[in-house]
Amino acid sequence: MITIFGIKNCDTVKKALKWLEREGVAYSFHDFRKDGLDEVLAQSFITALGIEAVINKRGTTWRKLDSDEQKSVDASSAAALLVAHDALVKRPVWQFADGSFMIAFGKKEQAYIAEKLAVEAL
Repeated sequence: MITIFGIKNCDTVKKALKWLEREGVAYSFHDFRKDGLDEVLAQSFITALGIEAVINKRGTTWRKLDSDEQKSVDASSAAALLVAHDALVKRPVWQFADGSFMIAFGKKEQAYIAEKLAVEAL
């Protein structure tokens, strides 16, 4: 089963959930606002995907941080920053049955998910 992490009102998350439903894929959804985001989960995203992939530096939440806070983000502080500002996590984050993670939802990711699900079905 796939777990999707994100924020329910995020347009990209909405598209991903609708796509999964159309494809008949079983999934669970973890909403950061409702279900929370702790440092262990945030760190697992960072470890698997890297800081640059996980932190959304294009959004308003990033721009609202003061420049000192932006400059000080590193491996030791990133998880705590994501917990404090869950909208900084690029969305959606996908976790597959094998424990691997992926982030984003575009045509390339859709193809990867379909391939991954086909392999898991074997």
